[in-house]
Amino acid sequence: MPAFSATTPLIERHMAFFIFEGAKLLDATGPLQVFADANQVLGYEAYTTTLASYHGGPVETDTGILLNTRRVAGVGLDENDTLIVCGGDGVHAVSRDNRLVASLLRATQKCGRIASTCTGAFLLGAAGLLDGRRAVTHWRECERLAQSCPEAEIDPDPIYIEDDGVWTSAGVTAGIDLALAMVEADHGREAALELARNLLVYVKRPGGQSQFSEALKEQTRSASGRFDALHFWMRENLTADLRIEALAERSGMSARNFARLYIRETGHTPARAVEQFRVDAARVMLEDVKQSIKTIAAECGFGNDERMRRSFSRLMGVTPQAYRDRFATSADED
Repeated sequence: MPAFSATTPLIERHMAFFIFEGAKLLDATGPLQVFADANQVLGYEAYTTTLASYHGGPVETDTGILLNTRRVAGVGLDENDTLIVCGGDGVHAVSRDNRLVASLLRATQKCGRIASTCTGAFLLGAAGLLDGRRAVTHWRECERLAQSCPEAEIDPDPIYIEDDGVWTSAGVTAGIDLALAMVEADHGREAALELARNLLVYVKRPGGQSQFSEALKEQTRSASGRFDALHFWMRENLTADLRIEALAERSGMSARNFARLYIRETGHTPARAVEQFRVDAARVMLEDVKQSIKTIAAECGFGNDERMRRSFSRLMGVTPQAYRDRFATSADED
């Protein structure tokens, strides 16, 4: 049945997706499916969708599939509408096309919401729409985005960010999370929860959850793979002595040499890595409400729940209880 009350105003929103040659197909079709299914959940045509491009006509995506588009200049968006810029391998080339960027900027001037999925953030940046705002893109491209948009604050961790009407999302599937968040903003949590259940996706992965686990981050940060075996052992032994002296001994180095090489390879201290591994393990355990926070703190090597709370606040920006309230598997089923 519809997830809105009889008094809810039936606002219709136009969601325009801007694509280009080589755009990633799922960047458009993932969120498109969310808005199409939202109409079924809400019981009326809350969202109409349009595929747009600079020239209009058929546009070939990265899969070879052609999508028929309208010229973005003729779409016509107002304060209830949203323009979502998709990403893809061709985004860097089109970001240097001044006429395309100018056309995109004009299309955003009246719409109430502007967004990007994955590397579509580079086009928003080229149009100056990220200046003075926090933003995110795929984790592999965050450093490049920061270099190309020095007036923006690029945060590599969140799945999506909303800053003063401009929404950006991380990797490809994060566009689905962004679309669900927009539905929640427009129609409330109840509608978003019902929609997520229908789509068989997580009810919600709020923007404070990292794009991927800290364990994977550690592996990718060490380009030579020198500390991969150590990282694996650390993840399996979170309650062991993980002080720098013990880790150095296990690596067959002096503490001073180990610390120097570790920072050079990974970009941060061994102590920070230990904290990240423990927080990452605790995140998984917190999603099961059967385990107490005190037990999780002990099993993840924090020693006590107060130390775990401080680590969560520092690395995640939320407390363990707040994280559990958002992500616990049964929290939204009560």
